[in-house]
Amino acid sequence: MAENNADKQLLHLVFGGELTSLQGMQFKDLAGLDVVGIFPDYKSAEAAWRAKAQETVDNAQMRYFIVHLHRLLEPQS
Repeated sequence: MAENNADKQLLHLVFGGELTSLQGMQFKDLAGLDVVGIFPDYKSAEAAWRAKAQETVDNAQMRYFIVHLHRLLEPQS
């Protein structure tokens, strides 16, 4: 069954953790990564990302990211 673009789930992962330095993308503790969740669209992922980023604003080395899972699952589209 063919899906049209309106019916497709565009999954996004929000996660974060403390970095070893402000210049890099290496996490201090991989076991301590905070996986916020998987969201059905960018808008809801961005809302979760903003909330987590605001919670951790006092820690300059804490970073949260949005990963476009749909691009990894279907790289041809």
